Amino acid sequence: MVEKQAVRRAYDELGASYGAQRDSGGLTALDAVLEAADPDRVLDAGCGPGRPVLERLDAATAAVGLDISREQLSLAAERVPETPLLQGDMTRLPFGDDAVDAVVAYWSLIHVPLDEHQAVLDEFARVLRPGGRALVCEGREQWVGENPDWLDSGVEMSWELAGAEATREQLRTAGFTVEREWGAADSLDDDDESEPWVFIEGRLEE
Repeated sequence: MVEKQAVRRAYDELGASYGAQRDSGGLTALDAVLEAADPDRVLDAGCGPGRPVLERLDAATAAVGLDISREQLSLAAERVPETPLLQGDMTRLPFGDDAVDAVVAYWSLIHVPLDEHQAVLDEFARVLRPGGRALVCEGREQWVGENPDWLDSGVEMSWELAGAEATREQLRTAGFTVEREWGAADSLDDDDESEPWVFIEGRLEE
């Protein structure tokens, strides 16, 4: 079971070794959503070390990164020094209503306990302007697990995947229309040619 402070400590311990291997899959989905949203302001919720989302945004877009790990935020500050970065919890976003045009949860919702996934998506809806878009990464199937030696680092990591079907329903409950989906392979498993991950785009109803 995911314990969020344990996830925070794990990412603090992983430091730059995580940034070197952070998955860059799903860039097609990311670019498509950013093009559709044409955002003035984007929230990268669970930004990690700043890649790939924050470093991919063009200079005309005001971005803000949020992460639970102070160490990952320190690394992001080196990569995207002009971008505001905040430490916080995705279930209680430190922003007012209607604050951003797009929210991206890029390999981050999967580290939140299953019983808090709806709260995260409700928060995304709260901070998004009407018609804004959210992009979330999930597993195709529900799965809960942990790895005591993730990335051969000696650091234990845990995940709680709601699965695509449940995530679609949670997005609808939060007020989104599910618009598009993209499959993604697991870039950390070179022998697996399947697409166990899915990126789901939701547009907030106006």
